[in-house]
Amino acid sequence: MDKTTRAVAVWLPPFALMALIFALSSMPSDDVDRGLAYYLLRKVAHFTEYALLLALWWRALRTRLAVRTALALSLAITIGYAASDELHQRSVEGRVGTPVDVAIDTAGALSAAALIARSRRLTATPT
Repeated sequence: MDKTTRAVAVWLPPFALMALIFALSSMPSDDVDRGLAYYLLRKVAHFTEYALLLALWWRALRTRLAVRTALALSLAITIGYAASDELHQRSVEGRVGTPVDVAIDTAGALSAAALIARSRRLTATPT
């Protein structure tokens, strides 16, 4: 894989996921109550998409930064994007931005960061 292809393969995914999140957040709500299961599924989706976003940012940033620095910056980018996404939703018809969703997004990002940190410790420790 040449250098340009590798750079695109590493840096494109976090930006693509951010664009997808933005696009989904731009869709107006139809205000139909679909019940508890649907509500819970949406919250699990929040958690998962921000865990993935952190992992993608860490994967990209660790090509340029030390592992811990890359992880800290990935966490800051992901949480910042979660907050900005909720602010963005306030301008979309029928949508609301909530601190609860930022907390769920942050929990997903923190969970991914913890898994990455743990896996790095496990692989760095000889058995």
